[in-house]
Amino acid sequence: MRKYETIGKIVELGIIAIIRTDSPQKAVKIADACLQGGIKVLEVTFSVPGADRVISSLRERYAEEELLLGAGTVLDSETARIAHLAGAAYIVAPSFNVGTAKLCNRYQIPYMPGCFTIREMVEAMEAGVEIIKLFPGSAFTPDIIKAVRGPLPQALLMPTGGVNLDNVEAWFKAGSAAVGVGGSLTTADGDDYSSITRKCKEFIQKIKNVRSYTIEAN
Repeated sequence: MRKYETIGKIVELGIIAIIRTDSPQKAVKIADACLQGGIKVLEVTFSVPGADRVISSLRERYAEEELLLGAGTVLDSETARIAHLAGAAYIVAPSFNVGTAKLCNRYQIPYMPGCFTIREMVEAMEAGVEIIKLFPGSAFTPDIIKAVRGPLPQALLMPTGGVNLDNVEAWFKAGSAAVGVGGSLTTADGDDYSSITRKCKEFIQKIKNVRSYTIEAN
Protein backbone atom coordinates (compact mmCIF):
# COMPACT_ATOMS: atom_id res chain seq x y z
CA MET A 1 0.00 0.00 0.00
CA ARG A 2 1.27 3.46 -0.91
CA LYS A 3 2.07 6.00 1.78
CA TYR A 4 -0.78 8.35 0.88
CA GLU A 5 -3.24 5.45 0.85
CA THR A 6 -2.20 4.43 4.36
CA ILE A 7 -2.59 7.97 5.66
CA GLY A 8 -5.96 8.24 3.93
CA LYS A 9 -7.26 5.10 5.60
CA ILE A 10 -6.14 6.29 9.04
CA VAL A 11 -7.86 9.66 8.63
CA GLU A 12 -10.95 8.03 7.09
CA LEU A 13 -11.49 5.72 10.08
CA GLY A 14 -10.31 8.39 12.50
CA ILE A 15 -8.98 6.09 15.19
CA ILE A 16 -5.97 3.89 15.87
CA ALA A 17 -6.41 1.23 18.53
CA ILE A 18 -3.17 0.96 20.50
CA ILE A 19 -2.27 -2.51 21.76
CA ARG A 20 -0.06 -2.44 24.82
CA THR A 21 -0.07 -5.59 26.93
CA ASP A 22 2.25 -8.02 28.70
CA SER A 23 2.03 -11.03 26.39
CA PRO A 24 1.91 -11.81 22.66
CA GLN A 25 -1.14 -14.01 23.17
CA LYS A 26 -3.14 -11.20 24.75
CA ALA A 27 -2.03 -8.85 21.99
CA VAL A 28 -3.52 -11.13 19.33
CA LYS A 29 -6.77 -11.51 21.30
CA ILE A 30 -7.04 -7.74 21.61
CA ALA A 31 -6.44 -7.36 17.87
CA ASP A 32 -9.16 -9.89 17.09
CA ALA A 33 -11.59 -8.10 19.40
CA CYS A 34 -10.84 -4.71 17.82
CA LEU A 35 -11.43 -6.03 14.32
CA GLN A 36 -14.72 -7.57 15.39
CA GLY A 37 -15.69 -4.15 16.71
CA GLY A 38 -14.94 -2.45 13.40
CA ILE A 39 -11.59 -0.82 14.16
CA LYS A 40 -9.29 -2.00 11.38
CA VAL A 41 -6.33 0.27 12.14
CA LEU A 42 -4.20 -1.18 14.91
CA GLU A 43 -0.86 -0.28 16.48
CA VAL A 44 1.20 -2.96 18.23
CA THR A 45 3.61 -1.21 20.58
CA PHE A 46 7.17 -2.42 20.94
CA SER A 47 6.61 -2.63 24.67
CA VAL A 48 4.71 -5.86 23.90
CA PRO A 49 7.09 -8.84 24.30
CA GLY A 50 8.00 -10.15 20.86
CA ALA A 51 6.18 -7.27 19.16
CA ASP A 52 7.75 -7.98 15.76
CA ARG A 53 6.51 -11.58 15.93
CA VAL A 54 3.03 -10.39 16.90
CA ILE A 55 3.02 -8.09 13.88
CA SER A 56 4.19 -10.92 11.60
CA SER A 57 1.52 -13.25 13.00
CA LEU A 58 -1.27 -10.74 12.48
CA ARG A 59 0.01 -9.89 9.00
CA GLU A 60 -0.21 -13.58 8.06
CA ARG A 61 -3.62 -13.92 9.69
CA TYR A 62 -5.37 -10.97 8.08
CA ALA A 63 -5.30 -9.57 4.56
CA GLU A 64 -4.18 -5.98 4.01
CA GLU A 65 -7.73 -4.84 3.27
CA GLU A 66 -8.90 -6.38 6.56
CA LEU A 67 -6.24 -4.87 8.80
CA LEU A 68 -4.02 -1.80 8.57
CA LEU A 69 -1.26 -2.69 11.01
CA GLY A 70 1.38 -0.40 12.45
CA ALA A 71 4.09 -0.43 15.10
CA GLY A 72 4.24 1.89 18.09
CA THR A 73 6.72 2.96 20.77
CA VAL A 74 9.38 2.96 18.06
CA LEU A 75 12.31 4.94 19.42
CA ASP A 76 14.89 4.59 16.65
CA SER A 77 15.46 3.71 13.02
CA GLU A 78 16.71 0.20 13.84
CA THR A 79 13.42 -0.69 15.50
CA ALA A 80 11.48 0.96 12.68
CA ARG A 81 13.24 -1.24 10.14
CA ILE A 82 12.51 -4.37 12.18
CA ALA A 83 8.86 -3.36 12.41
CA HIS A 84 8.61 -2.69 8.67
CA LEU A 85 10.20 -6.01 7.79
CA ALA A 86 7.72 -7.72 10.13
CA GLY A 87 4.85 -6.16 8.19
CA ALA A 88 4.10 -2.81 9.84
CA ALA A 89 2.57 -0.36 7.37
CA TYR A 90 3.23 2.71 9.51
CA ILE A 91 5.38 3.75 12.45
CA VAL A 92 4.31 5.60 15.61
CA ALA A 93 6.64 6.98 18.27
CA PRO A 94 6.40 8.89 21.55
CA SER A 95 8.98 11.42 20.30
CA PHE A 96 10.52 12.67 17.07
CA ASN A 97 13.71 11.06 15.78
CA VAL A 98 15.46 12.30 12.64
CA GLY A 99 16.96 8.90 11.80
CA THR A 100 13.56 7.25 11.97
CA ALA A 101 12.04 9.96 9.77
CA LYS A 102 14.74 9.40 7.14
CA LEU A 103 14.26 5.65 7.14
CA CYS A 104 10.48 5.95 6.86
CA ASN A 105 10.82 8.42 4.00
CA ARG A 106 13.26 6.06 2.28
CA TYR A 107 10.70 3.25 2.31
CA GLN A 108 7.65 5.52 1.98
CA ILE A 109 6.17 4.53 5.34
CA PRO A 110 4.03 7.01 7.28
CA TYR A 111 5.81 8.15 10.45
CA MET A 112 3.76 9.64 13.29
CA PRO A 113 6.03 10.88 16.08
CA GLY A 114 4.84 12.35 19.35
CA CYS A 115 5.30 16.11 19.64
CA PHE A 116 4.57 18.43 22.54
CA THR A 117 5.68 21.88 21.35
CA ILE A 118 5.25 23.97 18.21
CA ARG A 119 8.99 23.75 17.59
CA GLU A 120 8.89 19.94 17.66
CA MET A 121 5.92 19.92 15.30
CA VAL A 122 7.62 22.22 12.79
CA GLU A 123 10.80 20.11 12.86
CA ALA A 124 8.76 16.96 12.31
CA MET A 125 6.86 18.44 9.36
CA GLU A 126 10.10 19.70 7.82
CA ALA A 127 11.32 16.08 7.99
CA GLY A 128 8.28 14.86 6.03
CA VAL A 129 5.86 13.93 8.81
CA GLU A 130 2.23 14.16 7.63
CA ILE A 131 0.37 13.30 10.84
CA ILE A 132 1.68 14.57 14.16
CA LYS A 133 0.90 12.58 17.26
CA LEU A 134 -0.05 15.15 19.90
CA PHE A 135 1.44 13.47 22.94
CA PRO A 136 0.65 13.15 25.74
CA GLY A 137 -2.89 14.21 24.93
CA SER A 138 -3.76 13.99 28.61
CA ALA A 139 -1.61 17.09 29.22
CA PHE A 140 -3.97 19.19 27.07
CA THR A 141 -7.62 19.94 26.45
CA PRO A 142 -9.08 19.82 22.94
CA ASP A 143 -8.55 23.58 22.75
CA ILE A 144 -4.89 22.87 21.97
CA ILE A 145 -5.90 21.82 18.44
CA LYS A 146 -7.22 25.28 17.61
CA ALA A 147 -4.21 26.90 19.28
CA VAL A 148 -1.74 24.86 17.22
CA ARG A 149 -3.61 25.25 13.96
CA GLY A 150 -3.57 29.02 14.32
CA PRO A 151 0.10 29.27 13.32
CA LEU A 152 0.13 25.81 11.68
CA PRO A 153 -3.17 25.45 9.78
CA GLN A 154 -1.60 22.74 7.61
CA ALA A 155 -0.90 20.45 10.57
CA LEU A 156 -2.77 17.15 10.85
CA LEU A 157 -2.94 16.33 14.54
CA MET A 158 -3.68 13.02 16.26
CA PRO A 159 -4.08 13.37 20.04
CA THR A 160 -2.97 10.25 21.86
CA GLY A 161 -3.07 9.56 25.57
CA GLY A 162 -6.10 10.48 27.64
CA VAL A 163 -8.60 10.06 24.79
CA ASN A 164 -11.72 8.23 25.94
CA LEU A 165 -15.43 7.84 25.19
CA ASP A 166 -16.25 10.94 27.22
CA ASN A 167 -13.98 13.34 25.31
CA VAL A 168 -13.46 11.81 21.86
CA GLU A 169 -16.21 13.93 20.31
CA ALA A 170 -14.66 17.11 21.72
CA TRP A 171 -11.32 16.22 20.15
CA PHE A 172 -12.92 15.85 16.71
CA LYS A 173 -15.02 18.99 17.08
CA ALA A 174 -11.76 20.80 17.79
CA GLY A 175 -10.31 19.59 14.48
CA SER A 176 -8.38 16.37 15.15
CA ALA A 177 -7.54 14.37 12.03
CA ALA A 178 -7.64 11.15 14.04
CA VAL A 179 -7.09 9.90 17.58
CA GLY A 180 -4.92 7.21 19.11
CA VAL A 181 -6.62 5.28 21.91
CA GLY A 182 -4.97 2.78 24.23
CA GLY A 183 -6.04 1.76 27.70
CA SER A 184 -9.57 3.17 27.59
CA LEU A 185 -10.25 1.02 24.53
CA THR A 186 -7.96 -2.00 24.44
CA THR A 187 -8.07 -3.08 28.09
CA ALA A 188 -10.32 -6.11 28.52
CA ASP A 189 -12.59 -6.64 31.50
CA GLY A 190 -10.68 -9.62 32.88
CA ASP A 191 -10.86 -12.33 30.23
CA ASP A 192 -13.88 -10.73 28.58
CA TYR A 193 -12.45 -9.49 25.29
CA SER A 194 -15.96 -8.84 24.02
CA SER A 195 -15.84 -5.71 26.19
CA ILE A 196 -13.18 -4.37 23.81
CA THR A 197 -15.39 -5.14 20.82
CA ARG A 198 -18.24 -3.25 22.44
CA LYS A 199 -16.07 -0.21 23.18
CA CYS A 200 -14.74 -0.21 19.60
CA LYS A 201 -18.28 0.06 18.28
CA GLU A 202 -19.03 2.90 20.70
CA PHE A 203 -15.93 4.84 19.63
CA ILE A 204 -16.73 4.41 15.94
CA GLN A 205 -20.30 5.57 16.43
CA LYS A 206 -19.23 8.67 18.35
CA ILE A 207 -16.71 9.58 15.64
CA LYS A 208 -19.34 9.13 12.92
CA ASN A 209 -21.81 11.24 14.88
CA VAL A 210 -19.44 14.15 15.43
CA ARG A 211 -18.20 14.10 11.85
CA SER A 212 -21.77 14.15 10.53
CA TYR A 213 -22.55 17.04 12.88
CA THR A 214 -19.49 18.96 11.69
CA ILE A 215 -20.42 18.51 8.02
CA GLU A 216 -23.98 19.67 8.65
CA ALA A 217 -22.79 22.66 10.68
CA ASN A 218 -20.56 23.77 7.82
